[in-house]
Amino acid sequence: MFSFEVYPPKKTAPIEVVYKAVEELSQLKPDYISVTYGAGGGAATASATVEICSLIKNTYNMDTVAHLPGINLSREQVDSLLARLRAHNIMDVLALRGDRRPGDDVNIQEGDFRYASDLVRYIKSRDAGQDFAISAACYPEVHGEAASPEADLIHLKEKVDAGTSLLISQLFFDNDVFYRFLEATADAGIQVPIQAGIMPLTNARQCSHIIKLCNPHIPTDLQKLIGRYQDCDESFYKAGIAYAIDQIEDLIAQDVSGIHLYTMNSPRTAKAITDAVYPLMGR
Repeated sequence: MFSFEVYPPKKTAPIEVVYKAVEELSQLKPDYISVTYGAGGGAATASATVEICSLIKNTYNMDTVAHLPGINLSREQVDSLLARLRAHNIMDVLALRGDRRPGDDVNIQEGDFRYASDLVRYIKSRDAGQDFAISAACYPEVHGEAASPEADLIHLKEKVDAGTSLLISQLFFDNDVFYRFLEATADAGIQVPIQAGIMPLTNARQCSHIIKLCNPHIPTDLQKLIGRYQDCDESFYKAGIAYAIDQIEDLIAQDVSGIHLYTMNSPRTAKAITDAVYPLMGR
C-alpha cells in the first residue's frame, strides 16, 4: 500500500490552488489520497476537505480518506460530515483527536471527543457511521502528551478495539524506531496494518519547523546532511529526497504494511520518490 496526504489551502487562498496538485498526484496512482482538515476547524475547512475528497473520488476515480479532528467537532457536526461524505461516495475517514490550540487545555475537557478513541467509538455507534472504514494515527516515538510508552500503547489499542481498521504513523526519520514500534504493537495485541508515515525534508526552514513541532529522533547521517546543505536549497532538496527514498527502500525490504507519504502538496516530490520506489513494489 502506497498513499499520499494533501491539505486544503489556507483560508486566504482559493481552493483551486490545490486542484493542480491533486491532478498531478492522481497520475502517480497511489492507493489512496488522504485530505487533512486544517488547523482551527470551522465550516469553511470542513467544506474544503469534502470538496477535495470529492474531486479525488469522483473526478479521478481514486480512493480518498477524509480527516476528522474530534477536538474541533461536535456530535452534530460529525453526523453532518458523515452524511456529506456519504453523499459524495466517500466512505473512508481518519479519526483524530486533533491538535490543541491556545486555550484548549480547558475547552478540550468540555468537548464531545476528548480522545480519538471517543470519535471512533461514536462513528461506529451511529447507523450512518457503521459502513465507514476508519483509520487512526499512531506515534512510533510516543505521543507528546502520553504519560509513558506503555500508556500510549494502551490508548492506541483502545482506538483499534473501538473500530479502527488501519493505523498511519506520525513521521519518523529512523527506521529502527519504527521497527521497535511494530514489535511493541504486536506485543500489545494490536493486529491491524500500520503504514509508515514518511515526510521528505526538502528545505532547511521546513526541517527546523518539523523538528520543533514533532521532536523526532534525527540520526547522525541525517544530521550531517542537514548541516552540509542547509545553505543551498536545491542541494538540500535533492539530499532530502534521497534520504526519504533510502528510508522507503529499507521499509519495503522489511515488508512493512505500507507507506504514507506526506507530500506537502508537491507533485515534484511525490514523483521523484515514486519513480524510485514503485519498481521495488512491482508497480
